[in-house]
Amino acid sequence: MNITISSPANAVIGRYKLKLQIVSGNKVSSTLLGQFVLLFNPWCPNDDVYMANEQDRWEYVLNDSGIIFQGLEKYIQQEAWNYGQFEEDILDISLAILDRSLNHRQDPAVDVSNRNNPIYVSRVISAMVNSNDEKGVVEGKWNGKYCSGTNPLQWSGSVTILRKWYRGRYKPVRYGQCWVFAGVMCTVLRSLGIPTRVITNFNSAHDRNINLSIDKYIDISGKTLHLTEDSVW
Repeated sequence: MNITISSPANAVIGRYKLKLQIVSGNKVSSTLLGQFVLLFNPWCPNDDVYMANEQDRWEYVLNDSGIIFQGLEKYIQQEAWNYGQFEEDILDISLAILDRSLNHRQDPAVDVSNRNNPIYVSRVISAMVNSNDEKGVVEGKWNGKYCSGTNPLQWSGSVTILRKWYRGRYKPVRYGQCWVFAGVMCTVLRSLGIPTRVITNFNSAHDRNINLSIDKYIDISGKTLHLTEDSVW
């Protein structure tokens, strides 16, 4: 007997148990056939993450290595990065990140029911990659000494970071900065089937008071007055 299982394009991603139930007269028996993991499918035209171009799918889903640009606007450097989304246990770690999120801890049923939405999943992963907000994967540090952890410049891939977080009982990995967060997030999203790429921008606006403008105050002599925490960095 051959059995074909077709999941809806908007099905919730995650780990499923597959059971076979047999009814014979008044007797009902159930057998566990195994488990499977359902992912987003960029090859499926009805899936929200569908990409029609095969080259795009190769680059943004299947490619497990790439280049991350960093540095200054007039001095741009490129660093190789191992995304490693197909490495052993990375998918398990990605699912664990979802289950460790604040959303899941507050209301597991609502959180899981939203995991058919790639926008929702991306936002959860984005929050969880940065431990400063939700006790997630990587702890950020932008100055001082890094003797209590790893200098962000020394990382060359996501796999070591993710495994260290997972095997260390979800203790944030020290330390990361913007490109480290981006590289790790790219790995997790690609492992879940969401097409992802890392983009580097320079002169980033940081609007601390959320008024949709970057404010700068100067006195009559042109000296900067530190009356706002807005910045461009």
